[in-house]
Amino acid sequence: MRITRTRAVAVGLVVLLAAIVGGVVVARQESRPVIAAEPWEAAAPTVLDPMPGGAFRHPGVLVGADDLARVKGEIDGGAEPWASAFAQMAGTRYGNADWRPRPRAVVECGPYSNPDLGCVDEAEDGVAAYTQALLWQVTGDERHARAAIRIIDAWAAVLERHTNVNGPLQSAWSAVPMVRAAELIRYGYDGWDPAPAAAMFREVYLPEVIGGATWTNGNWELIMMEAATGIAVFLDDRASFDRAVDRLRSRIKAYVYLESDGPLPVAPPGETNVPEERLISYWHGQRDLRDGVTQETCRDFGHAGWGLSAASHVAETARLQGVDLWSEIAPRMTAALELHMPYALGEPAPSWLCDGEPDTESYAPLPEAARHHLVDRLGLELPATTAYVRRYRPAEAAYFFAWETVTHGG
Repeated sequence: MRITRTRAVAVGLVVLLAAIVGGVVVARQESRPVIAAEPWEAAAPTVLDPMPGGAFRHPGVLVGADDLARVKGEIDGGAEPWASAFAQMAGTRYGNADWRPRPRAVVECGPYSNPDLGCVDEAEDGVAAYTQALLWQVTGDERHARAAIRIIDAWAAVLERHTNVNGPLQSAWSAVPMVRAAELIRYGYDGWDPAPAAAMFREVYLPEVIGGATWTNGNWELIMMEAATGIAVFLDDRASFDRAVDRLRSRIKAYVYLESDGPLPVAPPGETNVPEERLISYWHGQRDLRDGVTQETCRDFGHAGWGLSAASHVAETARLQGVDLWSEIAPRMTAALELHMPYALGEPAPSWLCDGEPDTESYAPLPEAARHHLVDRLGLELPATTAYVRRYRPAEAAYFFAWETVTHGG
């Protein structure tokens, strides 16, 4: 079983990552000189007005109607990078309209997904459902809409819970693409009854992700909040949406360091008076804190990339709902991306960062959504991030991220 990935597999990522790696692994090319990030300057945000009465805009999970129309126009016109990225997506096994889901009532995922009782199956089915929904949106071929519905309905009919240590994260991984697919199908395709899916998201997935995970590595909670915001939009659940966005606000401050935070990183949400040594241990031993270092940088760049990607996805969904979360997280996101990207491109790391030996090879996924907003919409200069994205396009798929060159290329 394989899910395509953007980069080589991170050493130390969960066993599931190794089990479902796939697609084209891009070879590292020549190194690029380090380019310092531009000083942050506030820019006029590009956000949609809130809907009257606090209603949600649909479709409104990661991509909206205007985004879809723009992407379809670019693909139909053969424009790059969209056309090639779409062809790649359509050519994967996730693009096969005959995809057969593999649902089960209880998904058990232990440490490093051992045991794996439905973990790979559920994650892959989520990616497949989202792929089919995107294919339907672009091509209008109803076979893809029916395939997405078949996958979602199969899980909605039987899923009861996720168990064991990785249960909450597994729930988030799978809910993220599954609810994107459900949102795209619900608002545009006639003849689907969304009630069973809504019940699954409300009764199974949402309770498993909305509470967060305070002392796990931060990518867990960021991905969980991505799942929660997507589910809240699908369910028109304003209280859960606000709760998840507020948790994201707190977590991103505890995930990406800025010098304005003081000599120590911000403690995880809800924690106070945390001993210094516990914080440094939680930050994987990194004592020399500079703008853009993340809580997982010295764990490996792969997990740091996951956390930053999830945060960017929440900000995109919030933007579609008239909430300018981007302006709040952009200083940290910009600093983090421009810190990591030169080393992910091959520049030797300095001795102050992770004792000079960070795991830079593992960065994934491509930060297309963040680059698209910060560069294309706001006009900021992120030279290293742009260079990295251009080198390793098109974005591929695994777990909670998929095909962002199609949806957010520029």
